Amino acid sequence: MKLLFICSRNKWRSLTAEKIFEGMNGYEVRSAGTEEGARVKVTEGHIGWSDVIFVMEKKHKRRLQEKFSDKLKNKELFCLDIPDEYRFMDEELIEILKSRVYEYIEEADGK
Repeated sequence: MKLLFICSRNKWRSLTAEKIFEGMNGYEVRSAGTEEGARVKVTEGHIGWSDVIFVMEKKHKRRLQEKFSDKLKNKELFCLDIPDEYRFMDEELIEILKSRVYEYIEEADGK
């Protein structure tokens, strides 16, 4: 399963998610950001590559839908509702990511 994590700048939340889930249970993982100054800016290629997309906030989902609506049609897209108040590899962020992502992955695997 190919997991894509999206936040605004791809520096803290989505990058943390990429680091903790990469290779776990055989997952392939990438991360990107929606803003111009993002470390890695999300592209159509990222969307096409992924099986499941996780966004940190509703605004990220909205931005993806505005820019890539036709590419998102057959994709699982979940909002994790994680605010931009954590630093890279923050212990609390890691715990939140693990609990919320596993809940969605089990749901996606069950389909």
